[in-house]
Amino acid sequence: MVDIRDDNAARTAEGRDTAAFLDVVRELTRELHPDAGRRREVALDSQLDRDLGLDSLGRAELILRLDRAFGVRLPDHVLNEAETPRDVLRALGMGERVRVPETKAAAVDAAVLPPILEPSAAQTLVEVLSTHAASHPGRQHLCIWLSEDRERLVSYGDLHTAGLRVGAGLIERGLVPGDRVAIMLPTGLAFFEAFIGSLYAGGIPVPIYPPFRRSQLEEHLRRQAGILNNAEASFLVVGEELRNIGSLLSGLVQSLRHVETVPSLSASASMGEPTAAGPQTVALIQYTSGSTGDPKGVVLTHRNLLANIRAMGAAVGANSDDVFVSWLPLYHDMGLIGAWLGSFYFGATLVVMPPLAFLADPSRWLRAMSRHRATLSAAPNFAFDLCCRAVRDEDLRELDLSSVRLIVNGAEPVSHVTIAHFIERFGPHGFRPEMMGPVYGLAESAVGLAFPPLGRLPVVDRIERAALSEEGLAVPVADDDPTALSFVACGRPLPGHQIRIVDDAGRELPERREGRLQFKGPSATLGYFRNEAKNRSLFDGEWLESGDRAYLANGDVLVTGRIKDMIIKAGRNIYPHEIEDLVGQIDGVRKGGVAAIASPDPRTGTERLVLVVESRVRTDDARERL
Repeated sequence: MVDIRDDNAARTAEGRDTAAFLDVVRELTRELHPDAGRRREVALDSQLDRDLGLDSLGRAELILRLDRAFGVRLPDHVLNEAETPRDVLRALGMGERVRVPETKAAAVDAAVLPPILEPSAAQTLVEVLSTHAASHPGRQHLCIWLSEDRERLVSYGDLHTAGLRVGAGLIERGLVPGDRVAIMLPTGLAFFEAFIGSLYAGGIPVPIYPPFRRSQLEEHLRRQAGILNNAEASFLVVGEELRNIGSLLSGLVQSLRHVETVPSLSASASMGEPTAAGPQTVALIQYTSGSTGDPKGVVLTHRNLLANIRAMGAAVGANSDDVFVSWLPLYHDMGLIGAWLGSFYFGATLVVMPPLAFLADPSRWLRAMSRHRATLSAAPNFAFDLCCRAVRDEDLRELDLSSVRLIVNGAEPVSHVTIAHFIERFGPHGFRPEMMGPVYGLAESAVGLAFPPLGRLPVVDRIERAALSEEGLAVPVADDDPTALSFVACGRPLPGHQIRIVDDAGRELPERREGRLQFKGPSATLGYFRNEAKNRSLFDGEWLESGDRAYLANGDVLVTGRIKDMIIKAGRNIYPHEIEDLVGQIDGVRKGGVAAIASPDPRTGTERLVLVVESRVRTDDARERL
């Protein structure tokens, strides 16, 4: 017999939970879109992207807020599969709550693995893996994150065997050396197998961004068609769920002959041995950020990659005892070369998780470093900031980061404020200031170009604002000067590499003079693939243009901003990231929701400074005050 009173009580409780859930969604929507928020009706069947304007980071913020409001750990797939608030509500479970597990996954114990020698004689990545597989096939290389308590271990022998099978499948379908193989796969074993298989077959891997949401698949493929066309990709390797996209792409990419999955390629008999390659053979085409509209494919040879890996390894003291923990995407140079191929070369263990796992719960990155006794890791500046804001105190129980030797902070402007906050928040859990390594790099130099000395505390240079913006002089000032500009030192050129600062006429400048950053060295790209117009602006004789403005001080490089982003007003240089950081600290402004841009002013002949600001304030009077 059903007790009607209990049933009514349950419905009332469910109604309260639903109302509270919608309040969280409404609050976030208003903050992200304060003007439109009034006109947007937030209902259970509203579209998260089209109706509410929640992109991937907006969804990640929603999940973090729901976590706090309901004490629930949502499944990661909600980030990219949920279409409506109702889908998110259903995932909450309202009683079937997914919590942080108490049990720990087995840690990678690199100490029990015997040290191995660096393959210093290898001239290609193919030789590196062949050497490892022949000498120690059972040695663990990858620890792939599957869930909070499940991981998959992959040895060098496993990767070698899989690469031979995938390579055979590509050759059987007509691949000839030099053919481009686009890899559109998420972080997982299939990506590593497809990459190695492409190299073994003599192809050139071209990693590209996988679709974030299935509902936007067609739009995503149309955006990626520019890269596929520029690369003249013959093959596209995708996940099983995308196996049938060939018909959609056939009219967009004329060069594309095959759309395959790793299982379909692996069905062939194995190759006897990898296709021969030399140090000048192209090993990778890495498309830079924002390449969908005007594709810039950075061409990197085996020599380029090995030179960069060896130089970075020397800078961080890399060896086979290291454990590198990474959530960085494998289609980006920092995750692909810095995290994976660096670990791959030195015989180190790479613990790798999908970026989605980090975005859904940033504490997973920290817990993985603690659990696996990580020695190395890397992330962009925003990740450190996100950890400071989103990681809960309860996530820090038993957290121990004392095993870390260095966490590289790069790929975007490094904030001295973020560094200070991260050290303060996680210092009690074993994170020491010298573990923070602000670095500088770019895809055109494989990935790394400047690293700080190992064990050095972060260096922040405080300089006179007017002298830099008006005269290009980096004049040091006292720490108590409230008007000072602050820049983080990003280290010194890697061994064998050079950096110089030049003025607009190409003349080399002395220390503490701001100008264009140029570089050269064995990691430097051969150029952009099939893009002569961009190549003409990339090379200045034997030097390459970075596209950044910077100055040198005590041998360190300090980046002041992107050349194309610099705002020049009345003869003064205005640095967008500094304006954005300052405005982001004002009450009522959403942190991270500020863009400083230039707009030509035909009346004055100079540039106007325009601020685009996402605000939490809702009344007209409050906006006027802001």
